Amino acid sequence: MDPTRLRRIAATCVAAAVLMPVLSACGDEPGVDEPAREGLAIDIGGINYNVFITRQLNLEIPPDKAYYPGPPAKPGNALYGVFIQACNISENEDRTTTEDFVVEDNQGNEFEPIELEKDNAFAYHPVKLRGNECIPEEGSVAQQGPTAGSMLLFDFPLENTENRPLELVVNGGGEERTFELDL
Repeated sequence: MDPTRLRRIAATCVAAAVLMPVLSACGDEPGVDEPAREGLAIDIGGINYNVFITRQLNLEIPPDKAYYPGPPAKPGNALYGVFIQACNISENEDRTTTEDFVVEDNQGNEFEPIELEKDNAFAYHPVKLRGNECIPEEGSVAQQGPTAGSMLLFDFPLENTENRPLELVVNGGGEERTFELDL
């Protein structure tokens, strides 16, 4: 074999050996090793959860009144909707979505979602999903709306919204994953 070609092969092998640890870090599991970004579906106990968007609600405008017809946030606080989709990724096994969500800021403060009425068409509620079934249900008001997700509602003190990143911690099926919220 040509000595020049032999040196190239050896150099390639050395480079691959040096880069292997770096490249293997690219396989970190989203939501475990570091928070998943909004828009990325991650498997939690056999159900794919995807945070589509997080946004502050303004109950003075008509679209947001439909999301939450309740009282406004008290002075110094703000209401935020975290709009998610949950899909059973099994072909034929029923699975129940989780009810265990909490938002944590970088200071360790935790916030639980406000419980919403069962008749709220946009509200996230845990349900049993058949194989390949999702919430919000295809064709529903929540799925067809601009957020395309079911809403978890949080009431945050405005000062805590500065303690970024804020992370949605999801516990389901014995697993815990996190999403970094974009607010």
